[in-house]
Amino acid sequence: MASINSGDHIWHPFTQMKTAAAPIHITKAKGCILYDANGNEYIDAVSSWWVNIHGHSNEIIANAIAEQAKLLEHVIFAGFTHSPAIKLSEQLIGILPNYFSKIFFSDDGSTSVEVAIKMALQYWHNQGHQHKTKIIAFENAYHGDTFGAMSAGDKSTFNAAFEKLLFEVAHIPTPNANNIHLLKKQIDELAKEDTVAAFIFEPLVQGSGGMLMHEAKYLDELITYCHQKNIICIADEVMTGFGRTGKNFAIEYLTNQPDIICLSKGITGGFLPLGVTVASQKIFDAFYADEKEKTFYHGHSYTANPLACAAANASLELLLNNKCQQQIKFIEEKHKAFANSIRTNEAVKDVRQQGTIIAIEFKTKEDTSYFSSVRNKLYQFYLSKGVLLRPLGNIVYILPPYCITEEELNKVYDAIIQSTELVKSEL
Repeated sequence: MASINSGDHIWHPFTQMKTAAAPIHITKAKGCILYDANGNEYIDAVSSWWVNIHGHSNEIIANAIAEQAKLLEHVIFAGFTHSPAIKLSEQLIGILPNYFSKIFFSDDGSTSVEVAIKMALQYWHNQGHQHKTKIIAFENAYHGDTFGAMSAGDKSTFNAAFEKLLFEVAHIPTPNANNIHLLKKQIDELAKEDTVAAFIFEPLVQGSGGMLMHEAKYLDELITYCHQKNIICIADEVMTGFGRTGKNFAIEYLTNQPDIICLSKGITGGFLPLGVTVASQKIFDAFYADEKEKTFYHGHSYTANPLACAAANASLELLLNNKCQQQIKFIEEKHKAFANSIRTNEAVKDVRQQGTIIAIEFKTKEDTSYFSSVRNKLYQFYLSKGVLLRPLGNIVYILPPYCITEEELNKVYDAIIQSTELVKSEL
């Protein structure tokens, strides 16, 4: 029997398979370092799509999964429950603002958003307000790749093939001192017939949109105004949750809380897929009834998988210990210093930083774009320096595991500084 290249049958995500370079075969990883089949090392400065918050092959999380696997690997979650899910729900409610009370489990970030949108729409339906079906979202939003999540996201090349099939969503700019009054007028116009069901947003940082950032003060004002207009507010914290913005959750910077929160990515420390949608008691109460038609008919085969919940419980305990919290502060301070040092570089258009997230927007001949011609050159340059960074077009961001060392972080910064010469040559 002929040998088969194991990669020949794989269709990779966000990849034009005809023109893409061959994928790098990773054989193992530890801490912040990825090791490939040729013996090369790469600092994982993007936490493998933002999921790995404690470093790779963390023994505490690995052991928690192994111990759970010996007891219970999975059980249907309709009509049954288990200790890892109970513990995780209690841990999450314990560290979230006390406005929230119920946890609904799913599989990933996109499904946690689907759940939130369906909750918001059925919330109004269950109360006889079937006319409240409109959704408001931010421009440049990204909420996932399933149909509801795509609808809430900004229209782009990524979802152009499905545009006619997506439901209508009104997109408004992110708030600032100059436009907050105009945004309120826009909401007035959208809500004048009381048809808006929900406002969904990525709090403080829009990840895939280019690590675009807005102030908590004006987001707070917008949430207050939406609540006054009888609009449910949904915070998509899939990327910002679990310490990324400097606090456990970005909503901790807010005075006024959303009604629903979407969580995923860092929840299991990057070990297993898991999505969570957190609802306030007000939302839950609209489904708590004698009428069967008011049931929330949504579920996944792997809902609240015990192994994923065990990983999440271990990851949360690591996140909340003093060592990890100090590491988050260390990364934040290092990023601030780096931002100040590179801001004046002639290749740099803008620098944005929030907590452990920093984004450097490079100058290019064309407008800022995910498809900027400099993107692939930067990506390959960083790999050649032993650093994994995935530029969003001409925007390079660092979102590292919290265990990253000062030496590793400096190596990442150095690679970005060196890449400014490449950028200048393209101008």
